[in-house]
Amino acid sequence: MSVVWNLWHGCHKLSAGCAHCYVYRTDERHNRDASRVAKTGDFNLPLRKNRSGGYKIPSGELVYTCFTSDFLLADADEWRDEAWQMMKQRDDLKFMFITKRIDRLADCLPDDWGEGYPNVQIGCTAENQERADYRLPIFIKLPIRSRIIICEPLLEGINLSPYLGPWIDGVVVGGESGSEARLCDYDWVLSLRQQCVEQHVPFHFKQTGARFKKGERIYNIERKFQHTQAGKAGIDYTPDGFKEIEIST
Repeated sequence: MSVVWNLWHGCHKLSAGCAHCYVYRTDERHNRDASRVAKTGDFNLPLRKNRSGGYKIPSGELVYTCFTSDFLLADADEWRDEAWQMMKQRDDLKFMFITKRIDRLADCLPDDWGEGYPNVQIGCTAENQERADYRLPIFIKLPIRSRIIICEPLLEGINLSPYLGPWIDGVVVGGESGSEARLCDYDWVLSLRQQCVEQHVPFHFKQTGARFKKGERIYNIERKFQHTQAGKAGIDYTPDGFKEIEIST
């Protein structure tokens, strides 16, 4: 089971992967300014109790954290210490957040972080080779207990081999959605899978995206089929001793 915890909302576009951000698309449909960052009413969700006095989020849940913003966004610096405290207090939950700002993590960690909270998994995005070569050397050197690489939206073929190893708990790959989606080539996906197989790193093909190239043909795939079509490819890889990658679809 899983829960989404969007403790603040809004973000600022940073790199090529942000060009057609789904948060911006969604907010535009509702006449909201997605660049305005604000705490949400769910800020203290992990600590909320039900009528019987137990936590509303039961023990053992996976909590997808800050999926309509970036947990390391500078705008949220004043709120983050309290967020870390809630994660530590609820050590019976597993929290996972994805960031394009991994270069800020060292300056944003709590004093008691040590080698990482055991219940916090961090995903670092790498949508193209340039971002992979900038972010991932930082990512693999930071004190983090559980790391995943997110190549979504995948915008070109990427060589992840220098950054893969037992310190990476998985690679997630997906194309871009939306009416302005850029192409995702199946050959790029298969190349990343092969790199993961060679390094014994779990691999998950999350979604095709809206414009998917396979062989010489380009397919326009409706949003509702993008995850199922990726699943039908049957190319996910879980080496012995690893669990399947858990990530929201």
